[in-house]
Amino acid sequence: MERTSQALRTPRAAGVVGIVFALLLTAAIILVRLALPDGPISADNNWISDSSRLHTVQAALSLIPFAGIFFLWFMGVVRARIGKAEDQFLATVFLGSGLLFVATLFGAAAAAGSLLAAADEAGADSQSQLWSFGRHFTYNLLMTYSMRMAAVFTLSTSAIGHRLGVLPRWLSALGYLVALTLLFAASSVPWCELVFPLWALIISVHIIVVSFRRQPAPTVES
Repeated sequence: MERTSQALRTPRAAGVVGIVFALLLTAAIILVRLALPDGPISADNNWISDSSRLHTVQAALSLIPFAGIFFLWFMGVVRARIGKAEDQFLATVFLGSGLLFVATLFGAAAAAGSLLAAADEAGADSQSQLWSFGRHFTYNLLMTYSMRMAAVFTLSTSAIGHRLGVLPRWLSALGYLVALTLLFAASSVPWCELVFPLWALIISVHIIVVSFRRQPAPTVES
């Protein structure tokens, strides 16, 4: 009975932590996009002195560790839901890409946080060069590597879900489309990275809905 009850609760737990991850990552991306300027930083357009924007970026960076923690929980519970029926090749890609996504996401957040701290200590002459290097490094780490790992994670999850019948066909197709978008458009199309947390949100809601549908009716002992 305890094992059956745990198996019934697992999909809902995966859905809840997936929703929290999606909301946290979406909030962090939106805050960073709104705070950071799109054009090059110059002496006449240096937003480092704008305390409101700095606080916005710091708030976004404070959300990243919690988003990564909830993503790891989401990975673990989804893999437990798949169980022994998972394909070892796809399972390895699923696990590896998920861990690399979290690692590169944390690396980008750490680079941005270090950039904020170092900018206060840098002089006015070196501030522009510091921000130019820091922005390119953080951007490449996030968009070139983190989003690519998110694409591989989305692709492997959709393939596993389609093979095992865990995901409907339309949801697997949506995952493939999201993966292609992250692979080829994330570094060139602004706000494109939001499709990943949106996909995680849809997957999580689907898991919760399916878990309620499959809940067996309670039996009354005579």
